[in-house]
Amino acid sequence: MQDDVAGLVAGVPGIDAAPGEAAQRLGGLTNRVYRLRDFIIRVPGEGTADYINRADEEIAARAAAAAGVSPEVIQFDAASGVMITRFVEGVTMTPEGFRTRPGAPARAALGLRQLHRSGAVFPARFELFAMIDDYLGHLSGKDVALPAGYHDVLAEAEAVRAALARHPVPLVACHCDPLCENFLDTGSRMWIVDWEYSGMNDPMWDLGDLSVEGQFGPAQDRELLEAYFDGPPRPEDHARMVIYKAMCDLLWTLWGLLQLANGNPADDFRAYAEGRFARCRALMATDDFAAHLATLQRS
Repeated sequence: MQDDVAGLVAGVPGIDAAPGEAAQRLGGLTNRVYRLRDFIIRVPGEGTADYINRADEEIAARAAAAAGVSPEVIQFDAASGVMITRFVEGVTMTPEGFRTRPGAPARAALGLRQLHRSGAVFPARFELFAMIDDYLGHLSGKDVALPAGYHDVLAEAEAVRAALARHPVPLVACHCDPLCENFLDTGSRMWIVDWEYSGMNDPMWDLGDLSVEGQFGPAQDRELLEAYFDGPPRPEDHARMVIYKAMCDLLWTLWGLLQLANGNPADDFRAYAEGRFARCRALMATDDFAAHLATLQRS
């Protein structure tokens, strides 16, 4: 689909496209994103209105900008979901980038901590198991099969639900979808973009999910956690971070299937979903996962 970028910015003070001026198409798994001079124009992907509240996203994006972790929002049309933000310089991160750019996990941790401690209040509540139920409901009316054994693993995750409930933590403003590509690294700090799934949540979700997305190893996990906590984390914080590594894969498996059902051509979403589910099962079967779960069950 080709977007009329000139039409999208028409009437926005200071950024009207000149006749014949072309916008640069950037990446994006579900949305179409363009750069026009010093501005970014985000156009929502097909079907995303089924599971993303654009009014909530606008509030979160503006609050994250006010917290100093995200670019300024120039305009947000809640009806269409088209958002225009200020362009910021930075290297778009990837799993390889997190492995090869010295200090990148620590800079990401500090950016997330700045958000978490900002006092920002997002209108949405990111509730893991409620979202799983919601996604399953959306998929029930579509001709897309779940990975074999999904409901068995979901039943096993009831022990996780109970353990987390035994150790509640204050909810804070969280990104909730920390793909590597949602981080822009200047070398001295990380900008964070894309607030579609943001909400009030356990802050360890953001760290655990980033670890999964970045394919972090033990050394990078340690760097991430120690930067965030200014030293070694408490056992229960470490436990929640590891548990969320599995739970984010359990959730985003279903997200991938929704993209498949909506005909999103950006990726092989069947392979994406199967890969995430296999990784979830593998982690939940480890002694390390069991030990971290036991930490929460004892606390």
